[in-house]
Amino acid sequence: MKLQQLRYIWEVARHDLNVSATAAALYTSQPGISKQIRMLEDELGVEVFARSGKHLTHITPAGQAILQIAGEILQQTESIRRVSQEFRDESRGELSIATTHTQARYALPPVIRHFTGLFPDVSLHMHQGTPMQISEMAANGSVDFAIATEALDLFSDLIMMPCYRWNRTVVVPQGHPLAEATKPLTLEALADYPLVTYVFGFTGRSKLDDAFVDKGLDPKVVFTAADADVIKTYVRLGMGVGIIAHMAVDPVEDKGLIALDASHLFEPSTTRIGFRKGTFLRGFMYDFLEAFAPHLTRERVDAAIKAPNREEREMLFESIELPIR
Repeated sequence: MKLQQLRYIWEVARHDLNVSATAAALYTSQPGISKQIRMLEDELGVEVFARSGKHLTHITPAGQAILQIAGEILQQTESIRRVSQEFRDESRGELSIATTHTQARYALPPVIRHFTGLFPDVSLHMHQGTPMQISEMAANGSVDFAIATEALDLFSDLIMMPCYRWNRTVVVPQGHPLAEATKPLTLEALADYPLVTYVFGFTGRSKLDDAFVDKGLDPKVVFTAADADVIKTYVRLGMGVGIIAHMAVDPVEDKGLIALDASHLFEPSTTRIGFRKGTFLRGFMYDFLEAFAPHLTRERVDAAIKAPNREEREMLFESIELPIR
């Protein structure tokens, strides 16, 4: 059994059983990957992948168990590599982050600027996706950190830590009746208008839906998007009233839009950062965590790693008053 063979089966599974795509990603040949997988299966005496002709159709039950262990082995080999890098050159390496558009566009720029100033020899890679995609990338080791509001708690193999709280702002074009109203904004008033907001499962959308449900209201969501800038564009076009994260409001770039505080209408959401259990955190990774959320000191992060379960991990942060953005 070779480490390369384990990497091949892991990558084939990660590429939806597409051997051609796996070969392209690993800069090798499709026949070479297929041959090595067959050799591994012959040695083990079981099939990792079921086949129909030359095509892989699904992962076998034995393959599921083997892939789980293979992933753990590959993670440990990556940790060994990181340990050697840390002792060889603690200021050089790579850091990959997966996050949503809102975080990438509005929350992370000052953190990234600060971090790259401290570590100019660290290559930083950012991936964007849905909260579920982001969580999966962290869970399977494709990225180092996942930053999102939703879905991170669905993966038990992630160490999750709260970073900050945030709430929502309503945006309307100038002259809109809601902007002219003298009474405080209400959910009932919002329900009278078509709404433009985030896709379900994105950026705290569940808290928004829960607020309307609790009031017995059925909001008219006419357009959804994952990108706050796209939402604002369609508000300008008159599609409806926008509901976005407060951090996504830019007084300079959002000319023509009126921002109305909606924090009293919705429960605040918490943005978290997560990484896979067993990940070896290099020194600059600790620095990134603290730059993004100052309460995530090395000592507190290490305590979160050592916590035996999610409940005890959450207790570490109960006394911390998270900043609001």
